[in-house]
Amino acid sequence: MKLIDSLLERNSARGLIEPFPDSNEMEKIYQAALRAPDHAKLKPARFIQITGQGLNKLSSVFYDFAKNELMIKDESVLQKYKDAPFRAPMIIILVTKHQEHPKVPLIEQKLSTAASAQNILLALESYGYAGIWRTGKFSFNNKLLKYLNLDDNNTILGYLYVGTRDGDKKKISNYSVDEFVSVWE
Repeated sequence: MKLIDSLLERNSARGLIEPFPDSNEMEKIYQAALRAPDHAKLKPARFIQITGQGLNKLSSVFYDFAKNELMIKDESVLQKYKDAPFRAPMIIILVTKHQEHPKVPLIEQKLSTAASAQNILLALESYGYAGIWRTGKFSFNNKLLKYLNLDDNNTILGYLYVGTRDGDKKKISNYSVDEFVSVWE
């Protein structure tokens, strides 16, 4: 399959099951991530890969954070957050590590991390896996950093849920590019 065909067929997968990429595949996937555009070669993207018992730890983090920081009292809502990490066999937390630079503002560093995330999603598809980028209350929240042993020089951009697509790839119709593109000649 040509790269353009793969790009045109990519879509997020809500249902994810095992298997997930092995360590050799993940090495290549992270290499692809690090090829994302990166002004001044700061490499701001950081990835926290979670599998196995790590999902239990993340489950506890989500529960504790929701209860103690978000002040959620409803046990059914707390349980929903506690169960969230088990929607996939692997989760990659997307983090931007901020670095002071006279020509590279923080927003550019976050954009570089976002481009890295897209490269991960595309690389997963190239290996026959799938993923979905999730955000929500546990992203862009500085209070969560301490729960993940991260300092204030970091921003959590989201969570890539990774695995094998459970079921058929959903059909997505093509968009009319005329709605999104203007051409100056």
